[in-house]
Amino acid sequence: MPRSLVVKVTCGSEDAERCNQAFTVAAAAVASGAQVSLWLTGEASWFGVPGRAEEFSLDLATPLADLLSVVVAGGRVTVCTQCAARRGIVEGDLREGLTIAGAAVFTEEILDEGVQALVY
Repeated sequence: MPRSLVVKVTCGSEDAERCNQAFTVAAAAVASGAQVSLWLTGEASWFGVPGRAEEFSLDLATPLADLLSVVVAGGRVTVCTQCAARRGIVEGDLREGLTIAGAAVFTEEILDEGVQALVY
């Protein structure tokens, strides 16, 4: 059984390659059978809102919306509490299957036995 993976993405369209890499790694890990938790923080918080991932574009990359769908279907996606609040995003604004949680939950996830955490 692969280790659990927590991926935290801190950027959005302003750093498209780094952002896309985080989603790609999370989706690939789900496809490999790993237990995956993807955290959307900073500008990436916007991708928790319907339609935002569909607006993201990066040449030669799998569409962000497709990658996000893979993670939602096979893992867990969380938007940072403070990041959401700063942007006026509330739970009712999110795509189906996403939640909002804070640093305590993130810390609990990354400190669990056998977890690999990556921050992009």
